[in-house]
Amino acid sequence: MRSPRREPQQPDRKPKKDRPLFSYLMKPFRKRFFTAGQLHLIERLIREQGSKHYKGYIFAFLMMGVIATTTTLSAYIMKDIIDRIFVDRSIQAMWAIGGAITTIYVAKGFATYGQQVTLSKIANNIIAECQSRIFDKMLAMDVSFYNARHSTEFLARQAFISQSAGNALNTLITALGRDILTTIGLAFAMFHQDPLLASLAILIMPLAILGVRRLGNRARKVMMTEFHGFAAILESLQETAQGIRVVKSFTLEPFMRERQLRAIQSFETAANKLSRVQSRSSPLMETLAGVAIAMVVVYGGYRVIHAGAQPGNFFAFITALLLATEPAKRVARLHVDISSSLLGVGMLYEFLDEPTPESEPANMPELKITEGRVEFSDVEFCYRAGEMVLNKLNFIAEPGQTTALVGRSGGGKTTAMSMILRFYEPTAGKIIIDGQDISAFSRRSLRSQIGYVGQDTFLFKGSVRDNIGFGRPGASDEEIVAAAKAAFAHDFIMGFERGYDSPVGEQGMQLSGGQRQRISIARAFLKDAPLILLDEATSALDTESERAVQEALKTLCAGRTTLVIAHRLTTVASAERICVIEGGRVLESGRQDELLARNGVYALLYRTQFERSLAMASADAAAE
Repeated sequence: MRSPRREPQQPDRKPKKDRPLFSYLMKPFRKRFFTAGQLHLIERLIREQGSKHYKGYIFAFLMMGVIATTTTLSAYIMKDIIDRIFVDRSIQAMWAIGGAITTIYVAKGFATYGQQVTLSKIANNIIAECQSRIFDKMLAMDVSFYNARHSTEFLARQAFISQSAGNALNTLITALGRDILTTIGLAFAMFHQDPLLASLAILIMPLAILGVRRLGNRARKVMMTEFHGFAAILESLQETAQGIRVVKSFTLEPFMRERQLRAIQSFETAANKLSRVQSRSSPLMETLAGVAIAMVVVYGGYRVIHAGAQPGNFFAFITALLLATEPAKRVARLHVDISSSLLGVGMLYEFLDEPTPESEPANMPELKITEGRVEFSDVEFCYRAGEMVLNKLNFIAEPGQTTALVGRSGGGKTTAMSMILRFYEPTAGKIIIDGQDISAFSRRSLRSQIGYVGQDTFLFKGSVRDNIGFGRPGASDEEIVAAAKAAFAHDFIMGFERGYDSPVGEQGMQLSGGQRQRISIARAFLKDAPLILLDEATSALDTESERAVQEALKTLCAGRTTLVIAHRLTTVASAERICVIEGGRVLESGRQDELLARNGVYALLYRTQFERSLAMASADAAAE
């Protein structure tokens, strides 16, 4: 039985009315100037920004039309200058032509101003929007995305990529408008004066385009090298500033100097190479322009001298040709000029198109923590394929109690705590709070009910008051002071010259480690969350401060579910439950006295730590 005949499928196309105006304007450039990938970037950029700024672009095009018209009139009027003033010696013509020239150039000046200001305003708006989109995208990425990248990559993106979008459109719009319109107008003037001479001059243009066409790809590759060199310079600068204590203490100045020098030299080499590539079109363009002008001068001069042609026509023609040289050269090298910007546009969209693991539907339900019971049920997690970090992890943190996670480094304790905050998602299993699978609720509602103090204390640039206030934006000064007192931070804060208004410096570098830790704890106090996560929260404190903060933490944790990670086992002695985690699973759990009585893994850890403390105390006593 014959199968029914199928009608040939037509390729999916956008309806004609939905295609952007600029897509039609780009038709002359297809396959001649740009690759398919570059055209896709241009059309996407135009599709996103053209509708927002079409009024400004229309105005800029009108101004470019005025510029092209006045430039063309400048060539036309040369005929009357020669014939009416220098040949006929007419005084009336002299005044009339002088007034016309003034009017032409005043109009051109205002049109140029309007075009430049309009395009600059649009470009600045596009740059600002791209910077906002890049930052919003950064906030939407998960922690693993940042773990795989150096922070300077984001600085380089903001500095380089955002500028590229505005520059690419400005270069393209200027070429489509001012340069092409001006070249067409002057070409019309040349054909009107002498079609044969104009044909000879115009024949040079395709040669120029072919000559510079391949330079764009080369410029794009060199620009990528330059970008990576710039990122390496930022990376070295940032690491030197943030790690200056390590640099000084280990006398790493020669190493850092050599490293930065290599990055600078790489950037300089790439910049010089890019300059050479972009300038390679100049000898070709100037040579071809010189040939064209020489041909016109020889032929035109012959006609004036031997054929009796009017000198005004010749001078008008040569003026139009000279005026057309610059815009024609810009059109011919458009591919080279725009390629570097398109590189940045490509990197922009590559980043914006990255999947966002933390993106959620707007109607995602909100988690409500009432009792605060936290349960890990057969939770598994891999950072990378084959590297199991959590292996069917099971434990329960009962409401209103303190549950401590202890064990050797690398056992998965910090990863488990990070998963409560949903920094990472389980490969298998569930994390349940009050009978609710946290993966089914919005991250924002979950995190807003958790007070977190990590082992890597981070303070933002600003004052002490600002950094405590981040715990609950909008909190009063009285509440901030109360939180600081509860964290035993008030006394040292008031010892500063400006008190709570004292700046903490970049990453809190103007404060000691213990001071930073207590401000971080005060921030958690202020949040007043039902669930508290403490990851080595007292690791940077001396014994006296630790004792004080432990008392404060008892007040903070009273009636709240608290999970604590601690390597110093003395800090978790009073916990209602201690879970010993190794290899991504709980080996044993219970109160400290129960675990010591079992004489298992916890007891071994406890004895090892106790013996180490005794040895250190003996060594200190002997030294004294």
